[in-house]
Amino acid sequence: MREALVNENADFCAVNDKYVMRITSDDDEGVRQLDHFRDTESEYPVLVTTSKLLTTGADIPTIKYIVLDSNIRSMTEFKQIIGRGTRLNEKHDKFYFTIFDFRNVTSLFRDEKFDGPIEQDENFNPSTDKEISPPPKKPESSSTEKKPKFFLGDESVDVAYTQEQYLDGNGNLVTENFIDYTCRKVKNFYATLQDFLTAWSSAEQKKVIIDEIKNQGISFEELNKIVGKDLDPFDLILHIVFDKPPLTRKERADKVKKRNYFSKHGEKAAEILKSLLEKYAETGIEDWENFDILKVNPLNKYGTQIYIINKIFGGKEKYLAAVRELQKEIYAA
Repeated sequence: MREALVNENADFCAVNDKYVMRITSDDDEGVRQLDHFRDTESEYPVLVTTSKLLTTGADIPTIKYIVLDSNIRSMTEFKQIIGRGTRLNEKHDKFYFTIFDFRNVTSLFRDEKFDGPIEQDENFNPSTDKEISPPPKKPESSSTEKKPKFFLGDESVDVAYTQEQYLDGNGNLVTENFIDYTCRKVKNFYATLQDFLTAWSSAEQKKVIIDEIKNQGISFEELNKIVGKDLDPFDLILHIVFDKPPLTRKERADKVKKRNYFSKHGEKAAEILKSLLEKYAETGIEDWENFDILKVNPLNKYGTQIYIINKIFGGKEKYLAAVRELQKEIYAA
């Protein structure tokens, strides 16, 4: 398994050969790396293959992925393994973890003795049975979006059904699709569309709202996959939670250009703001007030950060004011 991972991550392993490590009791080099794997400040190892490491009390606070490829039948062993992922670590953005299960081991989550009677219909077959109640409404996906292909060995397979499970505040395992989960979590903060729009427009740093939503276990990357469009977090929430037609980042950028917004700025300042707008249209900008954006191409061709801020914009406050005003223009009704 380690050899396969090394082959698939050859570029990372070329930087540091400890990117992937095998940690077992009979592997002295791997054992020596265990403390580094535990250490939240240590960069390596990143991926670890093991047999019993997660059942022996090893505490890995930042573990984000647990891959199960062993036929575990012991409830105790299973809970020990899964328990390793439940540690929160806010400093390293560890608020949840993901289980990849290749052996149907997660069926052991259904522990009636510990959790009470199972509420899910065990006889429901999503590929053949019909649901009695209508399925939750999902945003329309692009008809041109290519579906990902998956292979098991040489055989092509399709995903017939996906299911999300999480532990609620009382420790109960709940099954819920990601769209419903997102709607429920966001509406805990913003009960109405107006609440969300007011918070967004009044927030000087949009990243605060974005991080607040991310911290609820919501992945904007996954939501974009479901929608089938490349939307920024603002439009994803408008579309998914409040059922409003979204605009792509490019569409928002084009609207700003048509309003002749840049004419009131000096020539150089206007060029820099246009470049920021292009960056937003291409890849999005979460932290607009991070001055490091001025170091990247093509913004760095106008000079150093200090030169751009002080000479072209006339100081930090004027630069930030111009950036915030551009944000308002992007999200204008």
